[in-house]
Amino acid sequence: MSLARTTLLPVTRRAIFSMMARSLSGTQEADIVVIGAGPGGYVAAIKAAQLGMKTICVEKDPTLGGTCLNVGCIPSKSLLNNSHYYHMTHHDFANRGIECTAKLNLQKMMEAKASSVKQLTGGIVQLFKANKVGHIEGVGTITGPNQVCSCKFLCHC
Repeated sequence: MSLARTTLLPVTRRAIFSMMARSLSGTQEADIVVIGAGPGGYVAAIKAAQLGMKTICVEKDPTLGGTCLNVGCIPSKSLLNNSHYYHMTHHDFANRGIECTAKLNLQKMMEAKASSVKQLTGGIVQLFKANKVGHIEGVGTITGPNQVCSCKFLCHC
């Protein structure tokens, strides 16, 4: 089975509303283009690169990892875990004969969450570098056989 090279065409949006300018001068070639750097996308991109394919990953968000890592599962679990400790301090400890007071510092909780997310997304960036996976920030759209278009914001390629 042979793989045809895929061409990636970047497109940039230069106006606030609906005007769009295409820039085809930055055409890049790759063996595989992965659209999305969520849990499935970044793993697929890294594996393809490890198998010797020239790989580019197009991700709409500035950070890698997708919704789960950046704003979903991981951040919410971090906040839930800290909230659980707070609840235990106020309710469960007293039932076990432990008396103490605790004060909620929401800013520090948010900083801890952000630190966890930054560390994990930074790990994906390092994996991309180590495996020579190209990363393009933009919305990826399949525009034809062996062709993917990328733009900074939602657009029509």
